[in-house]
Amino acid sequence: MNKLILAVSVFITCSYFSNPILAAEASKHPSATSTSKKPAAKAHNAKHHSKASKDNQRGTASWYGAEFHGKKTASGQTYNMYAMTAAHKTLPLLSYAKVTNPKNHRSVIVRINDRGSFHGKRDVDLSYAAAQALGIKGTGAVTITPLAPDQALSQLSTDSKTKKRG
Repeated sequence: MNKLILAVSVFITCSYFSNPILAAEASKHPSATSTSKKPAAKAHNAKHHSKASKDNQRGTASWYGAEFHGKKTASGQTYNMYAMTAAHKTLPLLSYAKVTNPKNHRSVIVRINDRGSFHGKRDVDLSYAAAQALGIKGTGAVTITPLAPDQALSQLSTDSKTKKRG
């Protein structure tokens, strides 16, 4: 219950101070002032980004904790190992994702506030709290589902109501 309250409060606080919709839209569209001699490459990249935002991604997750706690992330936020956040190489900064551990079917909603993982073939670095909630120690297989901000809020509020009843 405490983890859920923490996650909801972090979600609301982070949503108040930034606009993830604008960040997500900005990352999908090339700058209006930039010109390229390779329009086919731009079209390919735009197609890749739109596909990635709709599809689930299976991959490997790891986590990072105390050594980065209090340091700045790629989004400019301060890393908090007890918040439900994650680092991902391609998902838009300040967007949301549902991360599921297929072994135990636990899921968490995280905010992408950093870039990474840069170790091996890992796809996502979870905060300590997110990894603990998923039951991941070291590394583990996960499914990553990008979420729109309204989907994330809807799922968080549904989870909150379910936990209060149970």
